[in-house]
Order: sequence, then C-alpha cells, then structure tokens
Amino acid sequence: MPLYEHVFLARQDLSQSQVDALANTATEIVEANEGKVVKTETWGLKNLAYKIQRNRKAHYVMLNIDAPANVVEELERQTRINEDVIRYMTIKVEEHEGGPSVMMRKNDRERRGRKGDR
Repeated sequence: MPLYEHVFLARQDLSQSQVDALANTATEIVEANEGKVVKTETWGLKNLAYKIQRNRKAHYVMLNIDAPANVVEELERQTRINEDVIRYMTIKVEEHEGGPSVMMRKNDRERRGRKGDR
C-alpha cells in the first residue's frame, strides 16, 4: 500500500487531551477504512509564521499512514469538516522515516541546550 505523512494544525486554545482526541479520531478513520497508522507524533504548540483564522500559534500533529488513496481522501474530507483543525497537508512518501522525526529531534536538542547539558 502507498505510504503517506499527514500533518495537521489544531487551534491554539485546545488542551493537549483535545489534540490527542483529534489524533485518535484520525487514526480511527484510517483504521475503519482498512488502513494503518504506523506512527503518531505530537510536536506541541508552536508559533505560526502568520495568523491563520486569528490564531498565532497551533498544535502540530503528524501521522505516518499506510493506506490506499481512498482512505486518505476520506481522512482529508473529515479533517476539512472539523472546525478545530486550521490547516492540514498530506504527502505521499517512498518510505517512512525510522525513529523520531526531524521536528522531534529538534525539540530534544532545544531542551538539552536550555538545560546546559553540553
């Protein structure tokens, strides 16, 4: 089956549990249509480059998906309807990245740098 990365941005005023619920809903949509979510990463609350629907920040979530194209179409349709999601993007990839993504590694480096563990 084709491999995809689906990243969505959730509103800044949502709690972390609500963001996790959005990720679980996306996972349920994929699995209900015979697809599989390989990995889910929550990148946290980050600043946006510009305001989107009066939001200056957003919660970033990435899903690695192994599913047919019609499953991705349904996931995007459901995501488009959801008012808590302000942006999303799905791209087809040749293979999923092993281990943590670049964004997660960047977050780890920033945390270590602040603590002075050099």
